Amino acid sequence: MKSGLFGLLAVVILISACGGTFNKFQDLSDDQVVKLSRKARVAAQRDTLTTQQIAAVLEKVKKTRVDKVDEREVAVLQTTLGPIVIAFYTDVAPEHARSFKRLVKAGYFDQTRFHRIIAEFVIQGGDILTRDAIPQNDGSGDPGYSLKAEFNEIPHDLGIVSMARSQDPNSAGSQFFICLSRERTAQLDGKYTVFGKVIGGLDTVLKLGKVETLVNQRGEKSHPATPVYIERAVMVKR
Repeated sequence: MKSGLFGLLAVVILISACGGTFNKFQDLSDDQVVKLSRKARVAAQRDTLTTQQIAAVLEKVKKTRVDKVDEREVAVLQTTLGPIVIAFYTDVAPEHARSFKRLVKAGYFDQTRFHRIIAEFVIQGGDILTRDAIPQNDGSGDPGYSLKAEFNEIPHDLGIVSMARSQDPNSAGSQFFICLSRERTAQLDGKYTVFGKVIGGLDTVLKLGKVETLVNQRGEKSHPATPVYIERAVMVKR
C-alpha cells in the first residue's frame, strides 16, 4: 500500500515538474504572441501576380510534401492589422490540418487578402486569386485540389477556424474563415469542417471584423473598403 502511494506521489511530482499536461488550445499571452509573430514578419510586397506566376505558386504547392501537424505546432498569420495564431484540431480534422500546413509551407497564403468580411459573422481569406488583377474572381480560387469533408461536433464559436466550400461538401480547398460570434455562426455547425482555433491575436480578428465594407459584385456587403493582407504565414513550434 505504501509503495503504491509513493509511486503515485512520484508521478504527481514528475507531472508538476514538467509543467502539467500540455494544452495546445490554451490562450497565449500578448508576449507569447509577439514572440511567435516575429518569425512571420516580412516587408510588405504588394505585387500583382500574373496568370503564369499564380500557376508557379500552384506548382510549388504540388511539390510541397504533406506532413502531419505536430501537437505543439501552430500557424502564425502576420496580417496588416496584427498577428493571428492558430492551433489545430488534428484529432477530428487531420487532413484539413495537413493541407493548411502544406499551403503555409509553400507560401500560398503570403500576400493574399481577406476578401470577405461580414460583421459579427466571419472573416474569410485564403484565395490565391486575390493576388491577381481581376477583382471579379476573388473568392473563386483554390490550390488545385479539394478535400473530403471532416465534419465534426466542434461548434463554430468566436475564434474558430473552419473551411469554406461550395455546395459540394467535399469541395474545400484553401479558403478558410474565422468566426466572429456564436449567435450568427451556430447555423454552420456540422456543415463546414472546423479544423483550428485562434489562440493568439483574437483582438486582430475582431479588428478585421470591424473593417469598413462595400457591396461586392454579387450584391453582398462584404468587400473590404481597405485591403487587409496576410503578409506572411509560417508554421512554428511552441
